[in-house]
Amino acid sequence: MRIGVGLSLLAPLNLVLMQLYPNIDPFLYYASHAISGAISWMAVALSAISDVMPPVWRAPSFGLVLAGFSMGFAVSPILAVFMSHLAISMFSLIILIAGFVFVCFYMPETLSSEAARKAKLNRFAEMSVIESEFDMWKYYAMRPINDLLILNRNKLFRLMSALAFFSGCVGSADLALFIYYVEENLGFNAKDIAMLFLMRGLSGIFVQTVILKPLNSFIGERRVIMFAFSVGALHNYLYGIASSKRMFFIASTIATFTSMSFPTISAIKANNVDEIEQGRIQGALYSLSSLASAVGPILLRYIYHRTKDNALYGKGTMFVFGSGLYVIATFCAYVLPEQKANSKYSKNSSKTVSSILGYGTSDV
Repeated sequence: MRIGVGLSLLAPLNLVLMQLYPNIDPFLYYASHAISGAISWMAVALSAISDVMPPVWRAPSFGLVLAGFSMGFAVSPILAVFMSHLAISMFSLIILIAGFVFVCFYMPETLSSEAARKAKLNRFAEMSVIESEFDMWKYYAMRPINDLLILNRNKLFRLMSALAFFSGCVGSADLALFIYYVEENLGFNAKDIAMLFLMRGLSGIFVQTVILKPLNSFIGERRVIMFAFSVGALHNYLYGIASSKRMFFIASTIATFTSMSFPTISAIKANNVDEIEQGRIQGALYSLSSLASAVGPILLRYIYHRTKDNALYGKGTMFVFGSGLYVIATFCAYVLPEQKANSKYSKNSSKTVSSILGYGTSDV
């Protein structure tokens, strides 16, 4: 966690330095931004939550983390109206430094001593076959690939990986391209974009904190994902046919229901691995999401340039295509084995959970 948050400071720091010293090569900013993805502090945070929360509460708990992102999503564009670019960059850097200090001095260890000992023994067992320096290099070179193979462990994980990839492609492309799209085609200005982000942020907080837990308890994780991806297909189709600001605002607001999918997917995978594999599964899922984030914008941009003069949907065809990918993800969610996907069937739903507050254990 400390390393991940520390690396996340590099890009904001370089952004501030670029504005103070204009002659600095922008390559440093992009390189530091890429390096920050080497260790995802978010994956570690989700693993820590999995260590201390029972299965039925993991999806809502992950949702609370995303609610924090939604709050920043809502507030940050408004700050841009009142603050200069340098002031905002410095403000962001200060917040991240404060978070780094908190993690270093106040963040408790969530993995139990027994689980930590078991994880070390498993790692030593894996290294027992190393007999030469070449074997050592081979072990460390292949370790990331071996960790990713957890996604191919069984049918459930393969289906979860497929739906996470397809939905991640569309979600990342929507986030990267929709601002340019609305500015070019619907006449959005800075005020419209700030209001759009505010509405999405506030509705995202509402969805993650108020709706996710009751809905998850009522219909189960599998149907939550189906519902979220169905909304994703709907809002992307509305993006594609939107001819006014009002329609785009409506589509963007309901799009926040799609955000229920990520914490629910993370929870299902966490519920189906051993305690010592929480970090591995969350890291593998984030690696897959990073791949989808790279592929999605490129794919939809290609669709845009090939179909922007199309008579049917025109420039909005890329969003209609994205809607189709969400339909595929919805089907993958439909065929998930319900007894493994829903936490109420989990064998570990009543396991003893160690408290990070130092009060021992409690049965949940």
